[in-house]
Amino acid sequence: MQQYRDIKSRHQDAILFFRMGEFYEMFYDDAEKASRLLGLTLTARNNGAAAEVPLAGIPVKAAPEYVRRLVQHGLRVAICEQVEDPRAAKGIVRREVTETITPGATIADDLLDGSRANYICALVAVGEERRADGAGMTRIGVAAADISTGEFRLAVVGADSVEPLLHRLSPRELVVPSSAKRHQMPEGSRTALVTEREAWEFDAAAARDDLARHFGVHGLDGLGIGADDAPAVGAAGALLRYLKELQPSGVSLSRPIVERAGGVLPIDEMTRRNLELVESLRGGSDGAAGTLIDVLDRTATPMGARLLRQWVLAPLADRRAIDARLDAVERFYRTPLARAALRAALDGVRDLERLATKAALGRSTPRELRALGASLARLPSVRDALKDAAGASSASVLDDLLRDWDDCAEIAAEIERTVVAEAPIALGEEPTIAAGVDAELDDLRALRDGGRDSIARIQADERQRTGIQSLKVGFNRVFGYYIEVTKSNLHLVPPDYQRRQTITNGERFVTPALKAHEERVLTASERIEQREREIFDALRGRVGKDVARLHAMARAAATADTLSALAEVAAREGYVRPTLTDGFTLRINAGRHPVVERMMPRDKFVPNDVVLEADARVVILTGPNMAGKSTILRQVGLIVLMAHVGSFVPASAAEVGVVDRIFTRVGASDNLARGQSTFMVEMAETSAILHTATARSLVLLDEIGRGTSTYDGVSIAWAVTEHLHNATRCKTIFATHYHELTQLANDLAALRNFNVAVREVDNRILFVHRLEPGGADRSYGIEVGRLAGLPPAVLERAKRVLHLLESEQLSGARQATPAPADQLALFAPRNPLLDRLAGIDVESMTPVQALALLEELSKQARDA
Repeated sequence: MQQYRDIKSRHQDAILFFRMGEFYEMFYDDAEKASRLLGLTLTARNNGAAAEVPLAGIPVKAAPEYVRRLVQHGLRVAICEQVEDPRAAKGIVRREVTETITPGATIADDLLDGSRANYICALVAVGEERRADGAGMTRIGVAAADISTGEFRLAVVGADSVEPLLHRLSPRELVVPSSAKRHQMPEGSRTALVTEREAWEFDAAAARDDLARHFGVHGLDGLGIGADDAPAVGAAGALLRYLKELQPSGVSLSRPIVERAGGVLPIDEMTRRNLELVESLRGGSDGAAGTLIDVLDRTATPMGARLLRQWVLAPLADRRAIDARLDAVERFYRTPLARAALRAALDGVRDLERLATKAALGRSTPRELRALGASLARLPSVRDALKDAAGASSASVLDDLLRDWDDCAEIAAEIERTVVAEAPIALGEEPTIAAGVDAELDDLRALRDGGRDSIARIQADERQRTGIQSLKVGFNRVFGYYIEVTKSNLHLVPPDYQRRQTITNGERFVTPALKAHEERVLTASERIEQREREIFDALRGRVGKDVARLHAMARAAATADTLSALAEVAAREGYVRPTLTDGFTLRINAGRHPVVERMMPRDKFVPNDVVLEADARVVILTGPNMAGKSTILRQVGLIVLMAHVGSFVPASAAEVGVVDRIFTRVGASDNLARGQSTFMVEMAETSAILHTATARSLVLLDEIGRGTSTYDGVSIAWAVTEHLHNATRCKTIFATHYHELTQLANDLAALRNFNVAVREVDNRILFVHRLEPGGADRSYGIEVGRLAGLPPAVLERAKRVLHLLESEQLSGARQATPAPADQLALFAPRNPLLDRLAGIDVESMTPVQALALLEELSKQARDA
């Protein structure tokens, strides 16, 4: 217990799994917490004269499942192992924490999603930098690592860009200085486990030396890290120091990828959510169903799936880089046989990145190492298919892949030669090392297996010597080898038989010869397991030393996989290559929504043309509910985003002027945890767009202002439209039910009105889903209510109220209420004049009576 308390004092923020033989035991608060979360029996340990200590334990073999459940609760688990053989230990067995598992620092398959990276990020804000306009700007250094793949990223961003970056990375854990305030954390980090570290650990000067030592370089210039990257270097130093504490045996990180401003399009959380890039707004058990990634992901490998997700969440911003990627996709698109061959070759490739990392950390099992070798063995076929696709083209991306291609053939050959084809999950359970690899191991196996054959000979010899034909030679773990004789034959037992055990039907004996044989066989079995472990560990170490080569090949295979998958989707779905320009124009011919069209019968989706140019850059889009305004908004956003990803797009033709941001504000939601109503969220998101969008941005808005009164909403929507037209001057589509906004076309030269058409047939509406010039005449809300199943009485009353509103017969009621003059008081007291008029039977009145009544009503109105 003293040993336990000493180790626990150094890992106070973790649940300590303390190895005791075949169990991990937890004590004190750890035991009580684990028993609640894991449903374990809470017992107690009698600690001598001291009070009983709370205790909970789990079998070592069951530990992965319990660790997974604790980590999913956002907890850390420190694994404390026995680091010496108990049989050779003098006194208490020495124990040490060999790793600490956290949500962001794990390589266990059951804690990872093969289709997405598992990042742990470090953030540090540095002093303000003066901008050209004299204002201060906070610079934030970001370092992100996925220890399961070795990926390591650095970036320096402004305070307004850190949130889109974190939403893209979706870190499971965040490392910050202890001085950072939790409520000041970016929105993208609020679901992550937060780990606080001392502020000095984020010092850039000290971090430079740490990074140089880790990557074996004299200076960071060779890694592409300059003086301006100091904030990211400080974050990287703190992250590296923390990871080494979690993984005392070491971490395997690839050379850092330094992200530069302007390299990718920042995708903020509202755009990612509204366009349903990787998560559906509808939720459900399969969060990716009904999303863009669900449509595009035809990758064959886990590395390819992760890379595609990165591309979707970080579209390219440079036209030349986009065109280079499109060239490669087009080569696969135009070579279907090569594409099919490459995808067939990749089909047997496992997760090279994570398998290589496990080998480098000395954590791969025999089965995992054999899977790595089998995957590497398929790389020559992948290379051949890649050559066929590249042909004589100038697709630089494919040329780069082939130029740097490395089959790692000698690694694959050594693994496949050394490890048996049907490798076991763990050493010692079944044979791991193939025959013919090691002469000593082969000799030991011959001795063991020959010893088994000799058991049959011993049994035959003893039967002949004793005359006991039912005599058996057997083995169990308690008594070892024995000779079993039934009760009826005990009188035939020779004098040299030594009694070992009495059983129900007889006795068990041993002889000196049998004991000598047992010693030889058991010694051989133990030495076989020891020798297999030595050979396997040596092989794993040699493979681990080439982890940089293996990671490079994993990335190359992932790139080929992702490019071919995009081509496969384009061929299957009828997508076309977009034309990227540096100009302003966005022209989409017969554009389609990539997700919605997949959910409908083929050829049922109605395509639409959209054109936004400098002199027609703002579209006011009106039309009834359910006509498809939001679908058109989203499909424009998705087509532009897909073009920047380097994907073909769902259209008959597309010309896309490169944008610097895509902003999409669609739908209604609240944020009650932060005290924000639906309208407040709507206004906050609109504010972010107005402050951030530039003339090169694409802005897609849906129903701005609907969360407040009609006149307030119209006023806000009107002003927002004017600002985007006059000040920002960006490409904008604004879908709205405020038909008043169509009047802006009279005053704003670059604004155009469009509507999504419907047709009325026998007092019912038919949704045409066709985009047409001009504004809509009305919203058809009551007709949609009928389709939704509103009671007939409600529909009839709504029609009467609508008729009164449209004929302004309720306008007089505004004078009977103190509400603002611009707000229609639907629930104000009814004017008595209206009641008097409603009760008149005009058909039965004479002309004189009518004139008299008119005079009376006129006088009453003047008096009122």
